[in-house]
Amino acid sequence: MSEGEFVAKVGGAVGDLPQAQWDALGQEGNPFMRHAFLKAMEDSGSVGEGTGWAPLPIVIEGPGGGIAAALPAYLKQHSQGEYVFDHAWADAWHRAGGSYYPKIQIAAPFTPATGPRILTPHPELALPLLRAVESLCEQNGLSSAHATFIEPAQVPLFEQAGWLLREDIQFHWENRGYTDFDAFLGALSSAKRKNLRKERAKAQEGVDIRRLRGSAITPEHWDAFWEFYQDTGARKWGQPYLTREAFTLLGETMGEDVLLVMAFVDDEPVAGALNFIGAQALYGRYWGALVDKPFLHFELCYYQAIDAAIELGLSRVEAGAQGGHKLARGYEPVRTVSAHYIAHEGLRAAIADYLEQERAGMARDELWLGERTPFRKAGPAADKP
Repeated sequence: MSEGEFVAKVGGAVGDLPQAQWDALGQEGNPFMRHAFLKAMEDSGSVGEGTGWAPLPIVIEGPGGGIAAALPAYLKQHSQGEYVFDHAWADAWHRAGGSYYPKIQIAAPFTPATGPRILTPHPELALPLLRAVESLCEQNGLSSAHATFIEPAQVPLFEQAGWLLREDIQFHWENRGYTDFDAFLGALSSAKRKNLRKERAKAQEGVDIRRLRGSAITPEHWDAFWEFYQDTGARKWGQPYLTREAFTLLGETMGEDVLLVMAFVDDEPVAGALNFIGAQALYGRYWGALVDKPFLHFELCYYQAIDAAIELGLSRVEAGAQGGHKLARGYEPVRTVSAHYIAHEGLRAAIADYLEQERAGMARDELWLGERTPFRKAGPAADKP
């Protein structure tokens, strides 16, 4: 495409854009960039009026009027639900007399999972899209724009545009060609292998665990999971991000991409974990329980996810943000990257200096964590399965 053939526009909602055109942009099999997921967030009221997340999709139209490129963007009035924490930046800018909010957030709402953030089959449109975001900030007096949990292949696009890069660490499980869970256990050290087996046995004792997908997930299952989700959300965030309607819509429009792991006692649901299925990865999202049973959290969220990923032939499990306890369960440290456009030169320079120091500490943390994975070490002293 040559300059003059396309025009950048700001939309009011992803749901207002043609689904077929949006989904043809190339989400690389990522469920959270699908039109259905983003529309469910809008239609359920999880984003929109009163939430501090105003949909602001930015698109480039081609010569025929169709969508050639897009950014899943939001106008944010706070920094909640992002999992990349910039509260200190906001506080510093407010103390300096500036207004940090509103800002632009390019993300899957409430979802710390890696994925494409620039949606287009035309790589040459990446820079014009990002320049459109910068112009939007400058023309409207917005402090900044942020793209979070960018898939590795797209990080250079933001770097080439001059956005500041920030790194963090998550814990992902990698499928190294395992045929089943026992094959995975065979890759662990003897002590860790025994520990995981004990945890699974205790978690499964007296509990019926079911993996549900598509039409097997009933409204009653969603009602139960909503109770679990509310309990966890109230303890972690003060109030849950998603509405009850969001789960119904996700089940109706993305049922085959949803894996709900439920625990039952005497046929009554007592705990559950919600996952989304991508082309390459299983993404763990939410968990909750009405009972306090040792290791049930690990079983539903981590071990069942590994089982399912092996069964589905997926290459990895992304188990969400934070959680050093995942390390002992076979989840390894992986760097995640966000990109940040800061409009004010002085604030940008201060944040750039901060990020340089933060990266050095992150590299040390990753090295330290990497040396403490539960896998058997190579060499003559390595123990046997």
